[in-house]
Amino acid sequence: MATNETNTTTGAGEKAPATQAAAPATPSRVDRAPSGSRPDGTSGSSAGRTMIAEGVVSKIAGIAAREVAGVYALGGGGARALGAIRDAMNATDLTQGVKVEVGETQAAADLTIVVEYPSPIQDVAENVRAAVTDAITRLVGLEVVEVNVDVNDVHLLDDGSDGDAEPRVS
Repeated sequence: MATNETNTTTGAGEKAPATQAAAPATPSRVDRAPSGSRPDGTSGSSAGRTMIAEGVVSKIAGIAAREVAGVYALGGGGARALGAIRDAMNATDLTQGVKVEVGETQAAADLTIVVEYPSPIQDVAENVRAAVTDAITRLVGLEVVEVNVDVNDVHLLDDGSDGDAEPRVS
């Protein structure tokens, strides 16, 4: 989850010291802008501010990736097996195979996908990158600093595992 600074104002109007959570073990890929600033560099209004959870950005990225032609599924083998069970129970996890890091003004995403054979893998990965970047920028208003796409499998329609099943993504 994103770590944000919190400033409080005392009764006399001066600001109390900012508190900050412990630094993450790995360096962040996204910036952590000062509290109250917007992606366009202006400061936030005094009426409040909007915080968008990483789960929301993950869901948007997952939906955008699934809409790309040539993407069969998202997630690794184990995640897809659990996803099939969730799908059977009408509880599809749209964040499966998606990990995001969200800052105040920027976001970064890592996606694991399965490509349909014989789709050109590089083209599908580039289209996923573009779709996810566009969706996060347009719907959330964050600058996307990177979208990493990990292709971990190729789905064959006649491989015996899902031979008669329709692809989950068109």
